[in-house]
Amino acid sequence: MLSPEAIPPPPHPGAQESPMVDSEFDAFADDYGALHAANISLSGEAPDYFHEYKISDARTICSALKIEAKAVLDFGAGVGNSIPWFRKHFASSALTCADVSARSVETARRRFPGNERFAVIDGRSLPFNDAEFDLAFTACVFHHIPHSEHVAWLAELRRVTRPGGALIVFEHNPWNPLTVHAVNTCPFDVDARLIAPPKLRTSVRLSGWRPRGVWHRIFFPHFLKALRPLERFLRAVPLGAQYCLIATRP
Repeated sequence: MLSPEAIPPPPHPGAQESPMVDSEFDAFADDYGALHAANISLSGEAPDYFHEYKISDARTICSALKIEAKAVLDFGAGVGNSIPWFRKHFASSALTCADVSARSVETARRRFPGNERFAVIDGRSLPFNDAEFDLAFTACVFHHIPHSEHVAWLAELRRVTRPGGALIVFEHNPWNPLTVHAVNTCPFDVDARLIAPPKLRTSVRLSGWRPRGVWHRIFFPHFLKALRPLERFLRAVPLGAQYCLIATRP
């Protein structure tokens, strides 16, 4: 495993290799909800279903790991679609929402006034102190970051998470053809490069985290939702539409 000192600091997310990332999400901030709803229409679900299940899973994972998660970072929080679900499932936690898109951050602040803290990521590091969070959460963000930068940004998430804290990364599954179709036809995924679970696991390990497992998720569309309680038995089957990688900081 590389020591933290051996990992170079990350460039600004999307710098040089994908310079449109910041401006791209600024441009989509006002229309994100409608675009997302249209893109996932084949699933038969509204966007809130996908926003909530991730936060509900994160709550289950933290409980299993016995992590109280008093302070939570949502890395790549966008326009704040997860905020209501963090309020529901992490009601006693202090939530910080961070994103590279200043317009998205302002949209989130305006949509969900409350006690959350908001931050714009502008530079080569996260604007937070060492060991500030109990949980670093990120959903469908890393496929927008050049793969060559993953280890560095995961190491930065490790820096701001306390020893014993958790990392939870949700990503689209490149082994699911419906997911690949949805990404290929999504206007705000034009820069996306999907990440196979083993590759993400390797990056997580190299950045100093301890991988704890992968959950594969979203096997059944809305018309088969009665079967969704069976998903907990399918977590090892790499065919779900999305997956969740779980790690802890040693």
